[in-house]
Amino acid sequence: MDWKVAIDIHREALRRILAMLVAMAGLPASPASGGGAAGANGTTLPRRLHRALLALLRPAEAAARRLVIIAARGLVVVLPPRKSSQEGSALRIAGSLPTPPKAVARALPLFDPLPRWTRHISHSAVPRISVPGFNAPFPVALPSPHDPIGAARLLLRLEALGSVLDDLPRHARRLACLRAARRQPAASAIAGPVRLKRTWPLRPGRPPGSRPSRRSAHAVHAVLGDLQGLAVWALSDTS
Repeated sequence: MDWKVAIDIHREALRRILAMLVAMAGLPASPASGGGAAGANGTTLPRRLHRALLALLRPAEAAARRLVIIAARGLVVVLPPRKSSQEGSALRIAGSLPTPPKAVARALPLFDPLPRWTRHISHSAVPRISVPGFNAPFPVALPSPHDPIGAARLLLRLEALGSVLDDLPRHARRLACLRAARRQPAASAIAGPVRLKRTWPLRPGRPPGSRPSRRSAHAVHAVLGDLQGLAVWALSDTS
């Protein structure tokens, strides 16, 4: 298996999908350049367009996450021993550890979000109690597809996706460091219950935003399907 060729082919496909999403959002520049989401706190999009972008952005993010997993195949990092919570608190009090600055950009999460088991409740699922012949049920105001929706968070996600595609080795190392840190035992002065952490970045079942093959009407779903199998293969070789 030529992993470099597979990475290059799917990265170019994701770049074309990202360019299409940027054009749909009406951004003047690529989000990866940093000028797309800067100062976009007041940017709004129609609800219909916002939902259409999210429906394609979720599988694109999942595909980029799997591309990072493939790029991190065989990458080994060695982390320093973890300090205990009491040592970290003492260093912060002494001023040895500076306060990290607030992040101004959103980074793509490298672990799949776990599926939610809560049931979605529709906006129209409200009690409409009435007495026949005396009063009528009160009307339910449904959201309009043309309502403006804040798009600052969505634009930051587009920028994070572009950052991954532009600097894949850096995010591959970030994933390797994250998995190594989660495997590392916690150093604590007081023995307590062990908290289990995920080290497998893929969630069980279908990837986020994926669709069955008979319903996949966009190229992003085909790219996600290919990268899902390659990511499982890469993790099986290194785990």
